[in-house]
Amino acid sequence: MARLFLGIESSCDDTAAAVVSEDRRILSSIVADQASLHAAFGGIVPEIAARAHA
Repeated sequence: MARLFLGIESSCDDTAAAVVSEDRRILSSIVADQASLHAAFGGIVPEIAARAHA
């Protein structure tokens, strides 16, 4: 049975996960971001990012 690897990444405004096979094929990849919440400000607003995590 081939092994699968789960990768998880999180930052103040992005969260991502991916499943990769033993032969390095990406089987699944998804990213959730808060870009639309911060776009009007030209960058990340820590208070908005924190509230969106709640």
